[in-house]
Amino acid sequence: MRVVCCGYYGKGNAGDEALMASLLQMLPSECTPCVLSGNPQQTRDRYQVAAYNRMSAFDVFQLLRKSDAFIWGGGSLIQDATSALSPIYYIGLMGLAQQMGLKTIAWAQGVGPLNRPAIRNLARQAFAGCDAVSVRDMGSAQLLSEWQIPPMVIAPDPVWALAAKPLPQLANDLPAPRVAVNLRSHPQLTPARLATLTRALIDFQTATNTGIILVPFQASLDQEIAESIHAQLPGKSIIVSLEDPQEIKGLFQPELEVKMAIGMRYHSLIMAAAEQCRCFALSYDPKVSQLMKEINIPGWELSNLPEDPHLISQSWLEHYTNGEALSDIKIKSIVDRAKMHQELLHEVLLN
Repeated sequence: MRVVCCGYYGKGNAGDEALMASLLQMLPSECTPCVLSGNPQQTRDRYQVAAYNRMSAFDVFQLLRKSDAFIWGGGSLIQDATSALSPIYYIGLMGLAQQMGLKTIAWAQGVGPLNRPAIRNLARQAFAGCDAVSVRDMGSAQLLSEWQIPPMVIAPDPVWALAAKPLPQLANDLPAPRVAVNLRSHPQLTPARLATLTRALIDFQTATNTGIILVPFQASLDQEIAESIHAQLPGKSIIVSLEDPQEIKGLFQPELEVKMAIGMRYHSLIMAAAEQCRCFALSYDPKVSQLMKEINIPGWELSNLPEDPHLISQSWLEHYTNGEALSDIKIKSIVDRAKMHQELLHEVLLN
């Protein structure tokens, strides 16, 4: 069975690559995945799957003609906060697949925000035409319920269940314990707020003598910030740029002694929390804020970030010293529920 996997793949975003790796891990073995990618050669080499240029109308149409199923493969694909064209692209492909008679699945979706009425209507029609839908949060479930979309699976993000790959020990000259930091470029991370966070990290490292690991998840948005912070920290720090999402998740495993993660990106927090690492969130997006509530992660909305770096560093120090990671039991419960996305794939694709 040929299955077309469609998402923000091959674009250098570790979170979306993690969703693709999770989907490939969860697909039934009877299925042959065909991935639409922004970098088909890289996707072929890294995941050993068939991959096609996501922007080639001819290639995509020919692939759909030869395939049996089409999957929106996880994440915030259907939202118009960053672009109006992006959701139209995904909705258009879903509509085409439905017209061509493929089985269609909206999988592990985080829906919204949808601020444009026309795109909301198109999205509602696309979801209504799917053979099955799974969402990763209650906000998305509520929106689809308002649209009277048929019963759906509501389960944690599938990256919770992604298998981590163990990493070699980090460089010997980076002291343990360690703290991982992920910041991304965003309008809410103003130059003043970045300067405040950098000052707070300097104070925190001075107080704890920890090694700081700066972890860019998307080079185009994270790398420059990581380099700026790295240049200013007084103690040992390194920038760890990994392309394999399973290795990124492995970075947070207990044996590497990363005791805390300070993260903006949604999947940086999921990966760290899933490996029993304490987390502190800096939220720029409703999905991050909702995750904070769901698993009780301390942090701030960036729009409400304190202006006093000392207050921030003290909050980090308190959580580093006295905070708790998720328990084994809690993590197992979340992972088991995340596997409901896998059960949906097997139920729809094999019947």
